[in-house]
Amino acid sequence: MLHLRLFRASPKTPSATALLALAFLAGCSGGSTGSGSTPSVTVALSGATTVRLSETTQFAAIVSGSANTAVVWEVNGVAGGSNATGTISSSGLYTAPAAMPGTTSVTVSVVSAASATATATVTESLLNPIAVLSSTTVTQVGSTLSYSIDVIGSNFVSGAVILANGTALTTTYVSSTELQATVNVPSGTTTLTVMVSNPNPGAVNSSALTANLSYVAATPTEAARFLDQTSFGPTAASIAQVQSVGMNAYLMQQFNMPTTVLASIPVSPFPAVCLSSNTAYPCAESEWWTTAITGPDQLRQRVAFALSEMFVVSTQSIPGQAIPQFHNALANDAFGNFATIMKDVTLSPAMGGYLNMMNSAAPAAGQIANENYARENMQLFTIGLYALNQDGTHQLDSMGAPIPSYTQAQVQAFARAYTGWTLANPGGAAVTKFPNNSGDYNDPMVAVAKYHDTTAKTLLNGTVLNAGGTAEQDLDGALGNIFADSNVGPFVCTQLIQHLVTSTPSPAYVSRVAAIFANNGNGVRGDMQAVLRAILMDTEARAGDTNASYNGGHLREPILFMTAMMRALNFTNADPNGAYYNLSNYTTTLGERPYRANSVFNFFPPDYVIPGTTLNAPEFGNENSATSILQLSLADSIVNNKIASFTVDLSNTSALGVMATNPANLTDYLGKVFMHSQMPANMRTTIINAITPLTSNAQRVRVAVYLVITSSQYKIIH
Repeated sequence: MLHLRLFRASPKTPSATALLALAFLAGCSGGSTGSGSTPSVTVALSGATTVRLSETTQFAAIVSGSANTAVVWEVNGVAGGSNATGTISSSGLYTAPAAMPGTTSVTVSVVSAASATATATVTESLLNPIAVLSSTTVTQVGSTLSYSIDVIGSNFVSGAVILANGTALTTTYVSSTELQATVNVPSGTTTLTVMVSNPNPGAVNSSALTANLSYVAATPTEAARFLDQTSFGPTAASIAQVQSVGMNAYLMQQFNMPTTVLASIPVSPFPAVCLSSNTAYPCAESEWWTTAITGPDQLRQRVAFALSEMFVVSTQSIPGQAIPQFHNALANDAFGNFATIMKDVTLSPAMGGYLNMMNSAAPAAGQIANENYARENMQLFTIGLYALNQDGTHQLDSMGAPIPSYTQAQVQAFARAYTGWTLANPGGAAVTKFPNNSGDYNDPMVAVAKYHDTTAKTLLNGTVLNAGGTAEQDLDGALGNIFADSNVGPFVCTQLIQHLVTSTPSPAYVSRVAAIFANNGNGVRGDMQAVLRAILMDTEARAGDTNASYNGGHLREPILFMTAMMRALNFTNADPNGAYYNLSNYTTTLGERPYRANSVFNFFPPDYVIPGTTLNAPEFGNENSATSILQLSLADSIVNNKIASFTVDLSNTSALGVMATNPANLTDYLGKVFMHSQMPANMRTTIINAITPLTSNAQRVRVAVYLVITSSQYKIIH
């Protein structure tokens, strides 16, 4: 009996024992020729010389010189190979490793069982696999033309590169199934062709996937903040619009939007919308609320509202019929030139009646003309009390005191320049009597020459209106003299910034905008479109778009609070006459109603400082413990659908009710339309936790809305 003992091959010669054993067995089975000589045994090896990682390739071995055709396959000297270098089956099927073994090639060998010296080898080059793409996600980064690309697939190796429209990108290798990169695309690009190329050896592009680019020109935060500054309150639709077109394009759309005009109010009978048989101001207020809430020209109307809080008139002293013409003038001129605003305001029957320029006649010898409009036009509307630097700070004299911007003598001179004006006649018929009580509040005032003061008048900066000037000439000269004064830019721009963006603009912010007021870049002074663009697109105005801790903004005044509620929650008018007037009943208790301020100093003065601080915050002039409690009551009426003449659907089946099935989704939606998608995380968690236990979706909506709109975070427009 023959005994055969096999020994494990040493690590250095892993197949030697196996080969000796095979040779011995071959000899015992008659491999000898009988003459003592062994024929020459050879092995021929054929197969591909390259293979990609994880793929297979077939090798073939032909043994010559022996009837024993058995062979042993090796990879790098290891019979059968290994996971690190690849494995090979007894039939010669080589499976490349999943990863490079440290070198880019291996040696595949075949050894004859008949003769250990009969071998053949081939150097097998290993190539990286071809990447396989299964999906790609392309997401815009902010509101830029930069996009992040996330590719999911297989066979990705370290060093793989994402190609977008043929351009190789700096790529982050996440894993063998995920890659990420960022790409900047040219404006107008609508699709990206995405491929992946693994590195050499064997670099080749994968098959392609096409990704459609949904360009968002502004983030939800940017869009909502911008709309809080340029409209009477963001809505889901208006946020989507600004996201789609961007802030600059939205400005151009709004600049080109025609004016939504307030209808004139007949003296008798009053329209049903007035809800009153003997007073006209409810008609004007109803018209104003309707336009502010529903008008498509939101920026124009919002700027007109800001101007109305600077050039103040009030139906506490003038008839409501005067308001439509005055408001329409502000709205029509909002995107024109400030000089036009000044003249149209001056000649409006509303201002003429409110500050007594209407029917102010040339004074008798030793007397003075009515100074009311002359003084307030300078003090409150155009230049202010003290000389200003371009950044809005006071110019100081040698003693460190502010320098007055005009004198009493100049007030009297301007008062004489404004004499001789009265109401026009309906239809434009010539006016000969003075005062003219025609009741025409729909047209600018007209002059009656004999009642105008024709003496010389010394105005600002030494300008003299020569004697003999007409009422029209003196008016144009006086307003032109004020318009040219260096105070107008910083004085007016500061207040526009306060009303639209922030109560406390930095001097640098004021200076940048005032410079545009002085010269729009084409030598034009007072260009309102250029000024508004400068205000709204300034770095200080946009600082809160990306910085949730931005410390600017202003208190949301009552009128803006009410319009925001009506728009964001989609209240609809239910009054049979279409009257919006009842909204005034809710804001009156909070200290505001359209065109009905208590004095020419507006509902709050622009220089109001919060007591106990140095913080200039005009709207806080209306804020006190009483109004704070009343605003909570108003919020309760809003969420419980108790606003007279209006209705809102917050039921289980409403859009918000359906959304409330998921409390987090509802909270995030409210955070978008009310808080610019910048709701603090702890506030979000608190609201979600508060509404989740509620079993009614309608109740979830009411509670969530109430918690948002009564929060201190919402009251401040950041």
